[in-house]
Amino acid sequence: MKYIASSYFFDFESESMQKLISEFTEKSLTDKEKAIGLYTMVRDDWKYDPYSISLAKANYKASNIAEKSAGNCVEKSILLIAGLRAMQIPARLHLGKVKNHIAVERLTEKFGSNELTPHGMVNVFLNNKWLKMSPAFNKTLCKKLNVEPLDFDGENNSFLQAYNSSGTRFMEYIEDYGYFDDVPLEFMKNNIKEHYPHIFDRAEHITEFKL
Repeated sequence: MKYIASSYFFDFESESMQKLISEFTEKSLTDKEKAIGLYTMVRDDWKYDPYSISLAKANYKASNIAEKSAGNCVEKSILLIAGLRAMQIPARLHLGKVKNHIAVERLTEKFGSNELTPHGMVNVFLNNKWLKMSPAFNKTLCKKLNVEPLDFDGENNSFLQAYNSSGTRFMEYIEDYGYFDDVPLEFMKNNIKEHYPHIFDRAEHITEFKL
């Protein structure tokens, strides 16, 4: 099945990926328990950083992401997918465009918009159905933003924090690009350049940016 296959990006045979999943594979756990545990680990142990933009192929490789301490939504999704596939749990990348409504001053300053694209999340196949989950926002960041962290129970979708704890609009999906069995790097590059041309107009030859 293509959704459990390894690839250049989902290189789960690597030492760093095998180390990452070891605490789940060394125990007698169900697929549901493994998925919940790995989701929570990726969500909280890698801080969310939307301000690092990369067009370099190697930076979207799961084994390289595993060695870092932070990542954007796509990077964290890739890490989670590779870990799930390593445990023979089907998973795929789902991309879209989102609009943030809280703490958007820096986003607007850096990106020229409060819209983020492509935004990454994960589709996982459990109990004969596909479920959506988003490991992007770590628990400490959610606390800072007064937003409940997204928990995944292995039974229901967990991908959208529409409101914060006070009922204020937090985030909305405004465009769905669908799912992919591998990382669509060229699509992502074109998408980023189309939506944030001012970033690349000043440095077309650079493949990494820290905004």
